[in-house]
Amino acid sequence: MKPDNLVYMANQIGKFFQYQRESEVVPGISGHIRKFWDPRMRTAIFAYLDQGGEGLDPLVKEAILQLKEAGEREAGERRESSFQGT
Repeated sequence: MKPDNLVYMANQIGKFFQYQRESEVVPGISGHIRKFWDPRMRTAIFAYLDQGGEGLDPLVKEAILQLKEAGEREAGERRESSFQGT
């Protein structure tokens, strides 16, 4: 999927959540993307964000960054806690 399409879709999600309580906007955006976007779409938007994320609304950019960081933390925790057995 083209980055322009992902940016458009992410910003549309942001527009929906902008009318929620301020404390719910960023978690709402990141939660929606986590639940409903295909992993390939998330990977693509993360890569786009790493390149600067031009065109992403500020709160959308923050939500995607938080989602990316949470995924990296979870991956690290899985590696650290993998049971090696005897």
